[in-house]
Amino acid sequence: MAEKFEKQVVDVGSAVQEILESSRNNLWEAIEEWEYLLEQKSLYKRIVEHKKLREAKDVKIVPFEEKYAKDFKALNEEWISTYFKMESADHQSLDHPKEYILDRGGEIFIALYQDEVVGSCALIKMNDPQYDYELAKMAVSPKAQGKNIGWLLGSTIVNRVKELGGRNLYLESNTLLKPAINLYQKLGFEKVVGRATPYERCNIQMELKIHL
Repeated sequence: MAEKFEKQVVDVGSAVQEILESSRNNLWEAIEEWEYLLEQKSLYKRIVEHKKLREAKDVKIVPFEEKYAKDFKALNEEWISTYFKMESADHQSLDHPKEYILDRGGEIFIALYQDEVVGSCALIKMNDPQYDYELAKMAVSPKAQGKNIGWLLGSTIVNRVKELGGRNLYLESNTLLKPAINLYQKLGFEKVVGRATPYERCNIQMELKIHL
């Protein structure tokens, strides 16, 4: 049987070679190219990325309106309470966003997915010689994660700072929030040290130098 198979392998190889020589494309080279591309990034990761891009098309980032006040508070209370505890500075800005953020030169943006509020982020005007604005109160609903909403909110904040002529953007976070830290790094933020903070949970501070 082994001898018969050995002869058949030769015949099969010759037949395949004939097809390859008659074809415009080399099958083996194409397979090698696919294998290389999949080694760089798996098909699963590619599918997830395209899913995010498709779903991101249904996400709208809109300016804050009073009708979003309860959602703004609820989203932030949810994530803060999940990992930490609410602090005095949280209650001030979430209970009174107009007085503590908007009236002081800041802005708030709301993320809508299929017209449902699923995320928020604030741009706070800073009275600081080093920084113009602070990125704060970014929150995304757990049911809407994986749709690039954090990236869309962060990008909106960065672009808004550019439009306002700001040069330095600041934020505070906690290294426990690894996805958030990764997002900030993708946006271009870098770690800084030595600044005072009103939050007990803050153990990392970052800045983004805006290039106009």
